[in-house]
Amino acid sequence: MNQYKINFDQYKGFKPGNIKLLMGVCGLYFIFLKKTEIPYPFRKSRLIYIGMSEKRTNSIGKRLLGHYRGASGNEGLINYRKVEGLYFTYLNFEMLKTIWSYRIEDLESYFILSFVNRYGVYPICNNKTGLEVLKKDLNLNFEIDWKYFEKGNTQNG
Repeated sequence: MNQYKINFDQYKGFKPGNIKLLMGVCGLYFIFLKKTEIPYPFRKSRLIYIGMSEKRTNSIGKRLLGHYRGASGNEGLINYRKVEGLYFTYLNFEMLKTIWSYRIEDLESYFILSFVNRYGVYPICNNKTGLEVLKKDLNLNFEIDWKYFEKGNTQNG
């Protein structure tokens, strides 16, 4: 089984100027709180949402702008942004296609289920459950740097 380490790029403030740079980019995106850690059952994290964009016409930039403006209808994201402010980071799907041979929806499910395994529940603002992608015969394993979203991480405050 092939093992791959997934590290996240430098985060950006959740504001239109940073979001518009991702128009046309497909992949996964991660929205997290600036300061507050959510006390999930197994450990705390500032990560509150894992999302995806499967095509350029509904890119990460478009999806994030929808969340920012409230068009997505995700009240949790809207209210956390108002009260505390948010950051985001992303993974470009083009960079993972050489090692991930399944759909991007399956990759999102893999990440969500990996989060559940580490923290005990789905991210607080995710409204859907992960598909059972981990039951597939995957010939790879991602070591995801979930600590990136935990307090005390020097890269993220």
